[in-house]
Amino acid sequence: MRAVVAALVLLAALAGCAREPAPPPGTAAPAQRIIALAPHLAELVFAAGAGDRLVGVVAFSDFPPAVTALPQVGDAFRVDYEAVTQLRPDLVLAWTSGNPPETVARLRALGLRVVALEPERIDDVAVHVERIGDLAGTATMATAAADGFRARLAALTEAARTARALRVFVQITERPYYTVTDRHFLGQALRLCGGENVFGTLPGLTATVGLESILEAQPVVIIASDMGGAGPSPLAAWAAWPDVPAVASGNLYALDADLLSRPGPRILDGVAALCAVLEEVRRKAPH
Repeated sequence: MRAVVAALVLLAALAGCAREPAPPPGTAAPAQRIIALAPHLAELVFAAGAGDRLVGVVAFSDFPPAVTALPQVGDAFRVDYEAVTQLRPDLVLAWTSGNPPETVARLRALGLRVVALEPERIDDVAVHVERIGDLAGTATMATAAADGFRARLAALTEAARTARALRVFVQITERPYYTVTDRHFLGQALRLCGGENVFGTLPGLTATVGLESILEAQPVVIIASDMGGAGPSPLAAWAAWPDVPAVASGNLYALDADLLSRPGPRILDGVAALCAVLEEVRRKAPH
């Protein structure tokens, strides 16, 4: 059951939508009691130096470990409004594409200050850290964290700048196969690492693709999102297709879904792992 719910959260993370205009910083007193309505938002609050202001989170919030001791007010899709109001927040951080619009509207109707954030690019993580720092009055710590994020992102980008391109299929889920395009931040990460997304040019941010299309694309590498838990590997089914170059060469890799899907500071750990996988493939077949 946990894996099923985690998959739903991951798919919502991949959905994406237009960002909501944010009010200018400094228009209200620094937030002292914050609720984060997505796991990655809790991570961003801590990165911004405001972890001690966080009073409520949602299901699957597990990083940093301190958030596991906080009250949960629901999950990314359903919120217990009574639990929210009992925590007396002066700021609720929402996730534009993950929290239903009616949830955000209801919270605002209750008189709560809600700020919705939506990542569209990897470097939006730094922008959101700074935004939360402005909201919480921790701008100095938030700016330092954002600068560190940007520096590491630049270093990862430079390290892979001249890397040989590899054709990659990114498998978010199977049955059906769900993937991302070049417009999505995961697609951006793949390009950063020198990967060529075999479905990168499809419209939108995400896509459902058929097995036949994957076989025709002949990926050299298949990277699956590993949601953990019991059960077979998300890559197990590929053994039935030995003619796919990725299968024939043993280039099947599962990476931590949290690092790949949560648009928080740890996304760069996911980018680094992704780049390491592609570099390993290049070393195995240098030409």
